[in-house]
Amino acid sequence: MSRFASFRDFYPFYLSEHRNNVSRRLHFIGSCGVLLLVAWAILQGNPWWLLAALFCGYGFAWVGHFFFEKNRPATFKHPIYSFIGDWVMFKDILTGRIRF
Repeated sequence: MSRFASFRDFYPFYLSEHRNNVSRRLHFIGSCGVLLLVAWAILQGNPWWLLAALFCGYGFAWVGHFFFEKNRPATFKHPIYSFIGDWVMFKDILTGRIRF
């Protein structure tokens, strides 16, 4: 059972796991890559590009965690909240709420 009752409870923890600027930038770049690859999969009508999107998103994020944050990605224990957190943080970076 999760120790977080809601995503609202989880998000501060999520942000605490992403304090390093390089890690946040890698997450942001990976998310941009995901969006481009999903669009490309749709344009090409080839679902194999979705697999590339998956590797792009998690690849950039995990490099950030293992080499810069020196922590374990929250995806391993909280996959749904972590996935939502990636996109909320992406939006927060785009809107300037979180420093890039």
